[in-house]
Amino acid sequence: MNAAIAQTLQAWHRYLRSNDAAELRPLVADDVVFRSPVAHSPYPGPEAIVLVLTTVNTVFENFQYHREFFTADGLSVGLEFSAEIDGKALKGIDLIRFDPDGKIAEFEVMVRPASGLAALQAAMGARLAQHKATLTGAR
Repeated sequence: MNAAIAQTLQAWHRYLRSNDAAELRPLVADDVVFRSPVAHSPYPGPEAIVLVLTTVNTVFENFQYHREFFTADGLSVGLEFSAEIDGKALKGIDLIRFDPDGKIAEFEVMVRPASGLAALQAAMGARLAQHKATLTGAR
């Protein structure tokens, strides 16, 4: 893993503790794409990813990472996590691809079981419904 990616991952973990959007924005590339486990179409751009990640950080309870998996080229990482939402336990994987400068270029989330995914969808849908333009890249 190159030094820029290592620094971004360290900053990512710091951001999770603070949930300060100002700390997250410098970590993502201008053309970043976020792939949600509950939406068919990806969310393009820094505004969308900052909105989604700062929101989910308020929805998850008892969030913690357990393991990290790196690709052979060092440009992608899988972060295994667990959390709860409204009493529903879930497990998931954050799949993060970095650009050559160490910025987050793509962020994809996978979640199981279905009951945890449904709780995530309900909680996030309620909080993000009024932000459709940001999520679709329309603004």
